[in-house]
Amino acid sequence: MPDASHGPIPRQLDVAIVGGGLAGLYAIHRLRRQGLTVRAYEAGSGIGGTWFWNRYPGARCDVESLEYSYSFSDELQQEWKWPERYGTQPEILRYINHVADRFDLRRDVQLDTRIAEALFDDAANHWVLRTADGETIEARYCVMAAGNLSTPRVPDFPGLGSFRGKWYHSGLWPHEGVDFTGLRVGVIGTGSSGVQMIPIIASQAKHLHVFQRTANFSLPARNAPMDATRERNHKAEYPARRRAAADTPFAIAGHAKPTHPALAVPDDARNAAYESKWQEGGSISFLYAYTDLLVSKEANDTASEFVRNKIRCTVKDPRTAELLTPKDHPIGTKRLCLDTSYYETYNRDNVTLVDVRSDPIDRITETGLRTTGGQTFQLDAIVFATGFDAMTGALREIDVRTSTGAVLRDHWEGGPLTYLGLMVSGFPNMFVVTGPGSPGVKTQMIASIEQHVDWIADCLAHMHAGGLDRIEASAQAESEWVTHVNAVADSTLYPLANSWYMGANIPGKPRVFMPYVGGFDRYKRHCDAIAAKGYEGFALSAHARAAV
Repeated sequence: MPDASHGPIPRQLDVAIVGGGLAGLYAIHRLRRQGLTVRAYEAGSGIGGTWFWNRYPGARCDVESLEYSYSFSDELQQEWKWPERYGTQPEILRYINHVADRFDLRRDVQLDTRIAEALFDDAANHWVLRTADGETIEARYCVMAAGNLSTPRVPDFPGLGSFRGKWYHSGLWPHEGVDFTGLRVGVIGTGSSGVQMIPIIASQAKHLHVFQRTANFSLPARNAPMDATRERNHKAEYPARRRAAADTPFAIAGHAKPTHPALAVPDDARNAAYESKWQEGGSISFLYAYTDLLVSKEANDTASEFVRNKIRCTVKDPRTAELLTPKDHPIGTKRLCLDTSYYETYNRDNVTLVDVRSDPIDRITETGLRTTGGQTFQLDAIVFATGFDAMTGALREIDVRTSTGAVLRDHWEGGPLTYLGLMVSGFPNMFVVTGPGSPGVKTQMIASIEQHVDWIADCLAHMHAGGLDRIEASAQAESEWVTHVNAVADSTLYPLANSWYMGANIPGKPRVFMPYVGGFDRYKRHCDAIAAKGYEGFALSAHARAAV
């Protein structure tokens, strides 16, 4: 770890922020307004986080544009015009850059800088961070805004290094783009990224082989150019809509709250409701059709079977249709995908679906890949749509420890432990934005980011007013919160799926359900109550800082 007594004088900050995406940028804006000296450290060559890295064909947000945006400035809300119902990656990145310029955030972002180590010096009562290039930073507080889906997982197939063609990962896409025209392409993975890119690649490739291990549910997005009347009405009601969103489980407004359990409705009426939601497009609306779709298997079966039948009606080849029909998890318990013509793509003559659950990939060869059953596929390009080491990967890549011997990787060996997803016991003055144990990934992420950063900023203001300079989550509060998070998850259908919510896509990763699924509304009220009680569960103190 860095030794502050030798070498160049470390940069001195009130708050060091790890990450220059949506969370890091808002943290700069919010904390700087309190007179704090802040700086964000971003590994990429540009800001934007997930929207900087994920440039694969068809990359698009699955939350509507008018919802997926910052709420902290009404002027920003009013002036920005989204061209489509769902924002594309280039458009969202353009928006993020606009925000950075409009609020002069770039001067406090350091690009091309990866934080390799972070040590809490107990005697000095500050964090000492070191970059991969050896720069040292000292900060009273550290805000980890490294993201939940920012550590791409490239499968370790034997022979990958021998492949003569080119291979790509959805989360590490070349900025110049890729032209697949006339190529034989293999896409491995049919999660959200795969579902979005497969129709685009199929329209270019000579032939596309899709290698699917697990079928996922996908709903039609029904994307379209932004309707001017809808945009005008939405903007006229923005403050009320944001307040309404905060009172929903997903932090998304505009959907009537369900009032009936699914099985309390006659079959024909229920199917008509599902059909209406299917035609409307969007995942939240569909899952919001009835009160019990995520807690009752019998209720969920009605929704799951409705979508399965839609797949069977869309895909012409019966065998392919059945392979694409999910049967191993209830709808919504994995990330529910949104698509444009995904299932229709399998009706193309140049698209072949390969079932690698029954015949797994054995190795990558010089000219393609081979399965354990001996099938060989000649490929010019391979695309890995295999996801991320979600929620914990980014923090586990950093050597986070304290001078008293706590090591984050050890603390999380059996799965992530946090209090509210905001702090980790044993690691004072380190905050996590939308970390494991929070509802972030199950919500409109920007709403969760703003809620967390506002809570952190208010906490620091409270400490400053009271002459306090150290905060730490208690081990008991952390343990009780993790127990609660698991109990809430166990009361739902979520644990029935082997999803990245449980780390199931990473070999050797502990199977622990990581998000809080009690709802954004319930979570926010709890966080607000904790603060109102003097930050119950946290130890706040004034610490005599040793001379540096």
